[in-house]
Amino acid sequence: MTTEYSAAGDPKRSLELLWGAEGRDDRPGRPGPKPRLTVDGIVRAAIEIADAEGLAALSMRRVAERLGVTAMSLYTYVPGKAELIDVMLDRVYGETTTPAEPEGGGWRARLQAIARDNRARYLRHPWLLQVATSRPVLGPNETARYDRELRAVDGLGLSDVEMDLVVSVLSDYVHGAVRGAVESAQAQRRTDLTDEEWWQARAPLLEKVLDVTRFPTATRVGAAAGAEYGSAHDPARAFELGLRLILDGLQALIQARSDESG
Repeated sequence: MTTEYSAAGDPKRSLELLWGAEGRDDRPGRPGPKPRLTVDGIVRAAIEIADAEGLAALSMRRVAERLGVTAMSLYTYVPGKAELIDVMLDRVYGETTTPAEPEGGGWRARLQAIARDNRARYLRHPWLLQVATSRPVLGPNETARYDRELRAVDGLGLSDVEMDLVVSVLSDYVHGAVRGAVESAQAQRRTDLTDEEWWQARAPLLEKVLDVTRFPTATRVGAAAGAEYGSAHDPARAFELGLRLILDGLQALIQARSDESG
């Protein structure tokens, strides 16, 4: 699914766009008439295109068409698609729908809120799954997100490296777990069939070829799960179970560090 890579453009230009107005023609106080375009407006238009059609549909030309200008006019503000994607990523990283300290408090509640917030971001912006981010964009929103996640496990007796590993494991889990939900939604839009309708159309054919005695466990469990979910899987419930298992494992690590220090 990956089609692009973060931090693939000119690092100087990307950091200027991410952190300040230096070198930008929409910066405050610039003499002359107010520019027709702004970096913020360009980024918003790009995100709207990617949300609706995926990252493969995104190009400087498409953004220009959406804004009613020529593609060349965009390059005064954003040097290219690679830098634009960096700013898009950082912009959506700034979308937070849960408080830093959820009601009830505690590290477990904080990490649950972070994981669910990140999952919701992927569902709002499925194109995030199309960007490989092993090299981060190093923008202010991404840095704030990383800081928030680290603070969720600070003071638990973990080393700094363990804290970084914990937030990495949680991030990787959300990234992988949400993929099924995104792919299911995309399949439904592409085929105009719900998962339940898709299975109903294939169940009679499967019954003719499936040997229950050969696959007894798969048959039994698959039937129970299908009856429960109305589908082959339930991404939301699987996500919550996986999150609970990860946090249970972290609880064991915290207890081990406490025993070592005691």
